[in-house]
Amino acid sequence: MPANPTPRQMLAGLLQGMPPPRPLWVPIVFSLGAKMENLPLSAFLGNATKISNSQRQIRSHLRSDGLACYFDPYLEAEALGGVLEWNTETQGPTLGWPKHAEKGELPESLHGPEEAMKRGRVGVAIEVIRRLKSLLRDDSLLTAGVAGPFTLAARITQLEGEDFDCDLLPEAALEVAVSLMTQLSAAFAEAGANLIFIQEAGLLRLTAERCEAWASRLAPALNIIRFYQALPVLQLTDSRSFAENSEVIFQQHWDCVVCHTVEFPPSATVQQSSDVSRGVALPPEALQAEEAGDRDLDKILDYVMSELRPTIVTTAGDVPVGTDMKRLVRISERVRSYDATRPPGRSED
Repeated sequence: MPANPTPRQMLAGLLQGMPPPRPLWVPIVFSLGAKMENLPLSAFLGNATKISNSQRQIRSHLRSDGLACYFDPYLEAEALGGVLEWNTETQGPTLGWPKHAEKGELPESLHGPEEAMKRGRVGVAIEVIRRLKSLLRDDSLLTAGVAGPFTLAARITQLEGEDFDCDLLPEAALEVAVSLMTQLSAAFAEAGANLIFIQEAGLLRLTAERCEAWASRLAPALNIIRFYQALPVLQLTDSRSFAENSEVIFQQHWDCVVCHTVEFPPSATVQQSSDVSRGVALPPEALQAEEAGDRDLDKILDYVMSELRPTIVTTAGDVPVGTDMKRLVRISERVRSYDATRPPGRSED
């Protein structure tokens, strides 16, 4: 690998199992573009031109290694037939279904995965990736997110929540979720995405057997992403759920980067695993100056970089609109200046 590799050269090395000289810095800064473009989020999500323009501005300001092409947790559910009702005050949607759907069951109006690929905003997401691929003149990475099988199955059967249990998910819902996740991942990678986040929100009570079954459901998407020379990242957004299941998760062989959200400030050292390429996601409170001082931010960055030694640093989902951008730029500078060749446990001077 060259002395000062580009993001794409580092990604190519990761695909070959070679750790990069520093972590790739790929924060998920997507819906903030709606504010930049002075659009309601509902309108922004359907406008490929506005999304492309805002992402180029965001990337230039943050000096990140990649652009967040499309990240919307309701993309798949809407394409499957869900109806989004938008709150004009919060700009956040609620998900419903045209026909009555019992909790824990598939909605009667559910479309099949093949049909879903032609509906909703799926085409917009693919178009954004294609546009940014043709517009970019540097080695920036194009990133996108898809819902993992547990998360999507729980969303379409109305089983999301703190008491989520993967054992309650109907097999039919998991089959739909796996099929759509795989097809969407393939479409994003074929359009030009270099890094695809498969996002899972909760994994409560994950036994070794369940973890193995979960890994087998993820395998088709991981394989197709790698087929297109893109990097799959399994992003586990709930820090508590990950901590409860980290031991069994790291017993699996993962053909991807396993990315988890860290606590802020860290209360305990997370289990290490030399066999798994690790990514780390910073929680929202780490990005907001009013919640923690600069000294605390330095502590968590020292912990993340020197102890966890990640190959990728991102954010725990799309950053909130109220994120302190100066703070995010400072994190960017720290991550990009980190030297991963230093011995573990030694902080930067």
